[in-house]
Amino acid sequence: MSVSFAEAESVVVVVGAGPTGMMLAGELALAGVDVAVLERRPGREVTGSRAGGLHVRAIEILDQRGIAERFLAEGRTVQIARFADVVLDVGDFPTRHPYGLALWQRHVERILADWVGELGVPVHYGHQVTGFAQDDAGVDVRLAGGRSQRARYLVGCDGGRSPIRRAAGIDFPGSEATTSWLIGEVEMPGKPEYGMHRGPFGPGGIGPTEDGGPVRVVVAEREPATGAEPTLDELREAVVAAYGTDYGLRDPSSITRFTDATRQAAAYREGRVLLAGDAVHVHSPIGGQGLQIGMQDAVNLGWKLAQVVAGTSPDGLLDTYRAERHPATARALRHTMAQAALAGPGPRSEALRDTVAELMAMDEPRRHVAALISGLDVRYDLGEGHPLLGRRMPDLDLDTAGGPLRTYALLHDARPVLVNLGEPGAADVGAWADRVRQVDAECAGPWELPALGPVPAPDAVLIRPDGHVAWVGEGSQAGLAEALATWFGPPAPL
Repeated sequence: MSVSFAEAESVVVVVGAGPTGMMLAGELALAGVDVAVLERRPGREVTGSRAGGLHVRAIEILDQRGIAERFLAEGRTVQIARFADVVLDVGDFPTRHPYGLALWQRHVERILADWVGELGVPVHYGHQVTGFAQDDAGVDVRLAGGRSQRARYLVGCDGGRSPIRRAAGIDFPGSEATTSWLIGEVEMPGKPEYGMHRGPFGPGGIGPTEDGGPVRVVVAEREPATGAEPTLDELREAVVAAYGTDYGLRDPSSITRFTDATRQAAAYREGRVLLAGDAVHVHSPIGGQGLQIGMQDAVNLGWKLAQVVAGTSPDGLLDTYRAERHPATARALRHTMAQAALAGPGPRSEALRDTVAELMAMDEPRRHVAALISGLDVRYDLGEGHPLLGRRMPDLDLDTAGGPLRTYALLHDARPVLVNLGEPGAADVGAWADRVRQVDAECAGPWELPALGPVPAPDAVLIRPDGHVAWVGEGSQAGLAEALATWFGPPAPL
């Protein structure tokens, strides 16, 4: 990856080389957009464990781009969806990936970095953005040291303390922290017993790191803390409070702090400046949904921004980014707040956990909550109609004139596709053929959605690049032209 700074103007500058920023850069590159990534870290290396896995929908998103196997080859498939200390098995869900993937964030970032490198995206490390100034034509991105770069659009994927969000003057309302956790990778000569542990102030645990090096410890603090970087003494104090001993911990390679503060940005854009990932939402790490939500932001925004840049769609298409992602994310954040409340110390919280655990053991509550946590229940409000409308398209096995094909294989290049399942030519993209792929196919298998169950088989589906269904044909082409114009711009002149 490039570490030098290019003075030339980029069409889009993405700030932040985490999973959200890298996923967005890849989406834009697939659409042919000139994009560059700026990252304040000096290099690709990420210290600490951070997020530990991918939920189902995140794996599906990677599968839509044809790169899921890269991640599956390095991680471990496991049931990771949890609520009230109960593992919610998604093994019976209608998906090609009915599991989570245990894989540390540093590896997710590394694999994504390799992918965007193959797509030709320059990633400039050691470049800290200090501010910006925008006008009607673009954004001047200011960097430490007095340098600047011109872009038509700027996207802040720069974390919960996002300097881009602050510079844009976007409010970040929500709830203050009630609990904080320290996560450290340290030497522990005292040989602690590995596993989850519920201390006097909340849940945590101790376990080995993947390379057999330092021990990873997660521990709740006595009082919620924010602000300054945590110290070894603070970690030692929290471990003693939870375990009665510090196990001789020493030589930390990393210590970080997370809280259950829950906030969501009031706006997702200000003119030519947009936000994604933790820059627009922070929440408790319980449940591990943050990385997945950020990836969903990226694939929702990427194709829309690309079409606006290309002049295919009007600027107003970018407003649908917040309109869709804000309510979907708000719902997920409420569940992270509920999980954090259930994780509290004391006999009352324990009684509540036991009660909720009894409910989660029942099939319908399990399916309902697991679909939300795994990211499979997201439905964007595209109006009334077939249950598929606004939901993610299932990865079905299709029979086409060219042979058998998976639905997600049609999305590898991040282009929209109309899949006609009726008589050949019965559904036609017409004047949008220059930007929407059309495939005639047959599908013999059942149509089933997570938590909803079986749904009527459609005659045709219009699938957006993010994998969500924009139109469903049920015996006619009624509404197809309107959907094509809404999402993919006005028709090409004949």
